[in-house]
Amino acid sequence: MSTTAAEIETLNEAFYTAIESGDLDRMTEIWAEDEDGRVAMCVHPGWPMLSGRAEVLRSWALIMANTPYIQFVLTDVHTTVVGDVAVLTCAENILTAADSEDATFAAGRVVATNTFVRTPEGWRLWFHHGSPVLQGDDDDESEG
Repeated sequence: MSTTAAEIETLNEAFYTAIESGDLDRMTEIWAEDEDGRVAMCVHPGWPMLSGRAEVLRSWALIMANTPYIQFVLTDVHTTVVGDVAVLTCAENILTAADSEDATFAAGRVVATNTFVRTPEGWRLWFHHGSPVLQGDDDDESEG
């Protein structure tokens, strides 16, 4: 793995750690500033496209404020770097807990594409797109 790819994967891990810890300050550092011809964009599973750094960061603030517990285990991580752009794809294996007395947990899987751009301040996240992987009872039967 190249040094740049390793740097991107470290930044990607910091992105997910910021979500897990509810660290909006760190999340803000990770996202690229909007510039002419390049604005931050984000697609959360089931949400419409969010465009512009302020709107993207507001969405993360809402998610963090309303998620009492979340943990990511990333698998199938692949990184491609072409010039000043890097694309990382991965599977987010997610465990969440409801904010209730019975401490119920839910698991899910999302495939994500995170696109990073090299800026004067270093690599920054430019675009995040998460798409849910639908799983049903038929999936369990076909694996058996």
